[in-house]
Amino acid sequence: MGKSRTKRFKRPQFSPTGNCQAEAAAAENGTGEEDDDGPAAELLEKLQHPTAEVRECACAGLARLVQQQPVLPDLARRDAVRRLGPLLLDPSLAVRETAAGALRNLSACGGFEVCDDMVTKDVMTPLVALLKECSAGLDSNEMSPQEKKDQRSSAIENIANEAVNVLWNICECSSRAVSIFNKEGCLEIVLKYLSRFSTNVDLAISVAHCLQTVTEDNPELLKSFSAAGLQVLESAMLCPVSSMEYALLKTLVAGTIWNLKDIIPSKSQAEIINATLKILSEVLEMDAGEIVIRMKEAETQRLKTAAETEEILKNVNGDDLIEDDEMEEIPHKRKVRRKNFVSDLLPPTDKELRETIAVLTAQQTALEVVVNMCCSEDPSDDEWEELSSSDESDTFMENSLSECGGQLLSPLCLSHETHTALTNCLIPKKVFEKTAFPNSVAVDICSRNPTWKPLIRKMNTIQCRALMCLQSLVSLLDVDHLGGPLALQTLAQHLSQLLFSHPDFAKHADFLEAISGALRALLQTMASKNIPQCMTPDQLMTLCKAGIHSSNVGVRVNAVSILGITGSVLAREAGTLETLKTIGCFLLEVATKDPSLLVAGEALDALFDVFADGEEAEKASIQIKLLSTLKEFQPVFKMKIRKEGRGKYSPDQLCVLDNVKMNLRRFVAYQETVEKRLTS
Repeated sequence: MGKSRTKRFKRPQFSPTGNCQAEAAAAENGTGEEDDDGPAAELLEKLQHPTAEVRECACAGLARLVQQQPVLPDLARRDAVRRLGPLLLDPSLAVRETAAGALRNLSACGGFEVCDDMVTKDVMTPLVALLKECSAGLDSNEMSPQEKKDQRSSAIENIANEAVNVLWNICECSSRAVSIFNKEGCLEIVLKYLSRFSTNVDLAISVAHCLQTVTEDNPELLKSFSAAGLQVLESAMLCPVSSMEYALLKTLVAGTIWNLKDIIPSKSQAEIINATLKILSEVLEMDAGEIVIRMKEAETQRLKTAAETEEILKNVNGDDLIEDDEMEEIPHKRKVRRKNFVSDLLPPTDKELRETIAVLTAQQTALEVVVNMCCSEDPSDDEWEELSSSDESDTFMENSLSECGGQLLSPLCLSHETHTALTNCLIPKKVFEKTAFPNSVAVDICSRNPTWKPLIRKMNTIQCRALMCLQSLVSLLDVDHLGGPLALQTLAQHLSQLLFSHPDFAKHADFLEAISGALRALLQTMASKNIPQCMTPDQLMTLCKAGIHSSNVGVRVNAVSILGITGSVLAREAGTLETLKTIGCFLLEVATKDPSLLVAGEALDALFDVFADGEEAEKASIQIKLLSTLKEFQPVFKMKIRKEGRGKYSPDQLCVLDNVKMNLRRFVAYQETVEKRLTS
């Protein structure tokens, strides 16, 4: 049985707000399957209009339209990327901003295929040019008069923020985009943007997200980092500002610095690790539920005060106020409309919600960085995966896989410095606290407000990340650093309560994968240290029966592995014959019927563990006809590997499956001697 780490998840994307008269209304009502007179065609046509305002509104309408999945193929067919790309360098700053916003939403909503297609259609050329122009514009603007400088800098920074988000989205999905990022010197540009963190935290956060993505497994880029660049990162990470948005910024930068650990001088490694974990610890210390409650109350009070103030002004000024508003409408109309079309997280007026989202995102990021610290990742894969083994010393079978498979992970590792820093910063304790269900009061508050309702999912996501983080920590840290045997038993009880108090837990795939992975790691650690397990075989059987019906390969692998661990412990105890028979029958059915060879292999591995030794196990193996079933299945398994292996599994996975096949042959020979001895 092996150690594991969790998947790498992508952060949520946000779309623009507001509308833009006829264009936006058409975008909202369009289906993407209309004829040439539909909204997509009309909006794309208006991108070429000689009037900047019309081009701006067309970009804004497209920014809304791309949120509808059915419209994406139609936009691709109409070459929307090639039409929007040149507008990144439009003479109008407003058009540049909304064009970048449309591309940002397209890259966010379209996923890997759309992002890769955007690179194929050369969106990186105008995008990089725009980033360079924004950088140069900010430099030249420093010489302007103060008032004009502030206005122009704000406009340029808004455009840069949109452009960096497009860059971030595309680089997350396309290795070609990352290669262009390296070759075009984008690092120096975005670091310059990051250096403005004290005056524009939104832009700095976007850059930090992007940097955390492009610095992962990118040795070519690491060579480009200068001492000055590292100094910018250090300044941002150690910024004394303690607001919620700066907490997110510092967490993202900490994750980036961890990616750069190989270029940090060895004498500074311990200091960097401690500083990084201190930031993660501070973020995880925050009570997200209480923050949600407090910030929602603050928003309610602010809106109430604003409404009362507006009512008082109306009563005092009467019609004069209305006339003033009408007089001011035209000069401000363009600015307000453009702001509504910026594809930003939320309108500036929703500051409480923005800050709450920042905290939740920071906590999610912190948990993912901790998992990264615990593991060494295969650079060819975008998933966080795991190994398991056919015995205590050999790496064997993969656990956490995407539905279409994945590649094996290199061995888990944890340096002495990281090990010490993790425990000194109380990271395991804080991770454990985050595995609890979200604050029920906070969930209730969010459920009653449409704009806050998405935060429920974010809180649930943090719980799942914490469970996955716990999985890595339990696999890697010494029992003493986890609090000792009693603490592990308490943790097992806690996970059991989480699992069986969750209504319809089998229907929640993310939760089931996270908690089954954590339980697997915990039960394996407890078994290896001979610590009595608290969950009953019946409880584990309930979990595994639910898990084996999941469409997620990782959940099914966890389920059979948990039974293998449990059975191997029970095999050494008296009076467990009937339970071992139940476990054996379950594992045999999975091994012979599961469509995934990876799950079948893990089930066979579990059978090897359960029936390897012990008087009760030997009796059970005879009664469930283990030998005859495996002998009959042996040629079938061999044929499936030969027939399906090359098309569906990687070379590393095929190597693992060959190992299972060899162990199966040996185990059958062993069972023949057992049966001969018991029946003679």
